[in-house]
Amino acid sequence: MTSTGRDGTPADEQEAGPRRSSGLASAMRPVNSVVERYIPSALVFAIVLTFVVALLALLLTDSGPRDVVVAWGDGLSGLLAFITQMALILLLGHTLANTTPVRRLLVRLGGVPRTTTAAYVYVFVVAALASMITWGLGLVVGALLAKEVAEQGRRKGLRLHFPLLVAAGYSGYVIWHMGYSGSGPLTAATEGSFLAEQLGRTIPVSETTFTWWNLTAAAVTVVVVGLALAWAAPRGADPVVPLPEDADYGAQPDVDDEVQTPADRVDASRIPTLLTGLLLVAYLVLHYWDGGTATLDIVNWTFLALILLLVRNPFELIALVKNAAANVGEILLQFPLYAGILGIMTATGLIEVLSDAFVDVASPTTFGLLTFLAAGLVNFFVPSGGGQFAVQGPIVLDAAERLGVDPSVAIMAVAYGDQWTNMVQPFWALPVLAIAGLKMRDILGYTTVTLVASGLVFGSTMLLLGLTA
Repeated sequence: MTSTGRDGTPADEQEAGPRRSSGLASAMRPVNSVVERYIPSALVFAIVLTFVVALLALLLTDSGPRDVVVAWGDGLSGLLAFITQMALILLLGHTLANTTPVRRLLVRLGGVPRTTTAAYVYVFVVAALASMITWGLGLVVGALLAKEVAEQGRRKGLRLHFPLLVAAGYSGYVIWHMGYSGSGPLTAATEGSFLAEQLGRTIPVSETTFTWWNLTAAAVTVVVVGLALAWAAPRGADPVVPLPEDADYGAQPDVDDEVQTPADRVDASRIPTLLTGLLLVAYLVLHYWDGGTATLDIVNWTFLALILLLVRNPFELIALVKNAAANVGEILLQFPLYAGILGIMTATGLIEVLSDAFVDVASPTTFGLLTFLAAGLVNFFVPSGGGQFAVQGPIVLDAAERLGVDPSVAIMAVAYGDQWTNMVQPFWALPVLAIAGLKMRDILGYTTVTLVASGLVFGSTMLLLGLTA
């Protein structure tokens, strides 16, 4: 006699996973297997890319070995401010997602879906909206909400496929670079950044992130990907893998708030964090009142203000930050290598050489589309959006200037390519999978569906911009 789980699915099917998937998810399984098995860590990619760029500089420019080594070493510290800004975005986004009010909100949101198909689409849409606010928040919210919807759906008797819920949560990340924390547009808008210095001016986010065409593309992407995930969902007698009975993913960190001394009473008081949060809000209001725009720093201070207003006391804030800090290490380690790569390309003239090659094959009409596709490929090797702009941004901006293309199009084309192939590049999925207790192979078939659906929207947007320029 075959035993069954609480949702009526045969137990052997629950343990073995789904034997078939819908359409594209099944067709892409061999490709996904290769991607997961043979793509090394992002750190190894950064090291390999360093030597590839050094070799290109030796072969394609007049620079000698000494010149390349010096350019690399001098460049390592060239993006320290930028590195800190990127690390803070992830740290603060993760911290914000784990504050008590946000976690309570996720519990309430988890009870909204009433049907299985609605649950998948719902998790994706909420995660996408969170990613538009900040990518660190979107990643954590997507994983936590998937778990919450699965848990509450089980109590309602819904047959929910947990890997697809997690894939839907991660798929929300596919539009992060079109939103408020997009590192490329914000870097271009930040005075003194390496992109602003190359352009000779800053480009406000009103010309990139908040253009009508970018916001329209983001909305269309949400609709198209939502429909694609609904189409890929298991139906009828298709086996599903439910949330494990003993799942306890994403638990909040323990807060040591025992009060024993007068100093402890201060740390357990809400007043210090509340006053600092209100002061920061006042600064942000004055900044925008005086005509200021969003920059990397302003975005980070916005999230910090929210955190300070939401936490109960310094005890809780310290515990949340310690928990979030574990996710920041790879950024701090890899970004100096990207800075060194940028140093080689700048000092040896390799940027101009690569830009010449790009100009030879592109035209003002095809520039945006080709840049988007190239950025999608580069993202496999440089999975960080900020790191990718450090490596690829100067090349495409130089090519855009020579072809007479608006630099805003170049910036967003790289942004689109970066967020696009994140769906099959495992690097940013790791924190999501750690929270969910899954492996990349469990969600890769479904995130490939997101890759194809979103790619159609991104590529069409870039082509239309080229045709109407």
